[in-house]
Amino acid sequence: MTSTTDQAAPVWSVTEHLEDILATVRPLEPIELQLLDAQGCVLVDDVTVPLSLPPFDNSSMDGYAVRTADVEGASEEFPAVLDVIGDVAAGSAGGLTVGAGQAARIMTGAPLPPGAEAVVPVEWTDGGLGAGPAGSMTPHSASPEGATGQVRVHRPAAARAHVRAQGSDVRAGERALAAGTVLGPPQIALLAAIGRATVRVRPRPRVVVMSTGSELTQPGEGLGTGQIYDSNSFALTAAARDAGAIAYRVGAVDDDAETLRSTIEDQLIRADLLVTTGGVSVGAYDVVKEALQGAGDWGEGAGEGAGIEFRKLAMQPGKPQGFGTIGPEHTPLLALPGNPVSSYVSFELFVRPAIRALMGLKDVSRPSIRAALECEEPLSSPKGKRQFLRGAHDAEAGVVRPVGGSGSHLIAALAQADALIVIPEDTAEVAPGTELEVVLLG
Repeated sequence: MTSTTDQAAPVWSVTEHLEDILATVRPLEPIELQLLDAQGCVLVDDVTVPLSLPPFDNSSMDGYAVRTADVEGASEEFPAVLDVIGDVAAGSAGGLTVGAGQAARIMTGAPLPPGAEAVVPVEWTDGGLGAGPAGSMTPHSASPEGATGQVRVHRPAAARAHVRAQGSDVRAGERALAAGTVLGPPQIALLAAIGRATVRVRPRPRVVVMSTGSELTQPGEGLGTGQIYDSNSFALTAAARDAGAIAYRVGAVDDDAETLRSTIEDQLIRADLLVTTGGVSVGAYDVVKEALQGAGDWGEGAGEGAGIEFRKLAMQPGKPQGFGTIGPEHTPLLALPGNPVSSYVSFELFVRPAIRALMGLKDVSRPSIRAALECEEPLSSPKGKRQFLRGAHDAEAGVVRPVGGSGSHLIAALAQADALIVIPEDTAEVAPGTELEVVLLG
């Protein structure tokens, strides 16, 4: 990809620009990771269950393992009286067999002993105390004799009552997880439950975010004349993490091309993707364009095809954009405009899909739905540009209403939005009630 500053360069559509990005970005190479290190990563291969879950019939209650014939017709007035032959605790290796007229005190998760056909909850018995219904079992350490003696059962139990059958969760040989699954806590739990210590995944991309502008200062510091706080690098670092990346924020870089080049070179070693904000328009101090001209020559072995192209897109906000690859590893770089709303909208449309593509996901963009526009008066939109307005979506009512104005600096309105309202390029005015595409941000 080659750089250009041609003022007569064509105007690109949002779709064309995204297609070029996704055609360049390739999923990261798979690696084997420990389970907790794999959280948030994308599974590369199907995972097959090596053993059934649960691996054996076990009790779902604290109670007594019994034969159903021995408790048939049992009631509080005429309880079934059974001899208790011992305890079966969770993790027990067994050793007990329940015969006619017998019961084994059993704990939740313990294997069902041979001979037993059902489990009677302790609340259906006298707990071996010879009184009314028991509320709980006497702890074994406090009363070892509770594992022997007799128990009175006040209710009958059907076959397999309160028994978790072997393989009732998942059976050996079945697919536990499909390739392409993002590993969250439930998936990590399943992998651990079937005995997997490691898993093959595509790692979370490392994304470096930096903002540019001599006017920027860090939150917590005092503001000088003409200065503003750097919000873009915080917003986009948080957005990158939300998209699934490991994100690194670099403090704002002054409007100096050599300083920016040096900073980018330093960051290449830890980046699968670089994101800059600011300095991509046509001003005299737009240093990102200045610094990245000839970026394909950076680093030994940068090779043919590297470089950054700066474009004008038919969109509002976010008209100026830059994209390409940089350095010896051809690391993707997206250069976004500096206005806060422009940079955030650009991130959602272009950077988030790039991150998801690096992860190896098929669905890379935010979900979108159709909703009716709720507003007092018609909305205007620049014809020939796809406009993205901040919106608040009411799923129950099926409507979306604009939040704030269309200015690309209105960050307070952005904080109240949970959607982007999309007005097509060929539309100059939208009447209230018109059904539009809505990109959901939540």
